[in-house]
Amino acid sequence: MYHVLRCPGCAIFTYADRFERWKLCHVCGEVINVKAVPHYLDVRDYRDAEEVVNQLEDYLYISGRQDLSQNELLTLRSEYSSWLRLQNAEPPAP
Repeated sequence: MYHVLRCPGCAIFTYADRFERWKLCHVCGEVINVKAVPHYLDVRDYRDAEEVVNQLEDYLYISGRQDLSQNELLTLRSEYSSWLRLQNAEPPAP
């Protein structure tokens, strides 16, 4: 499992493994205390984390906003949960 979070120094989205205590921001070099910053979403693997990070950055850039609203955050979590359930329900491709 990975946590999607934001760097408190530069506000870029990033992700950290659930066992990591510290994360070095790849943009500004700040050392992020993973336990102390808000987690936007918990995802199953790094591929999902990278995709969510990219989509969140794009969404905020296009909308010209600084952060997600509480409703958007709840929607994000709900949509990811629904998508994950669908992925687990589908039989694997041959």
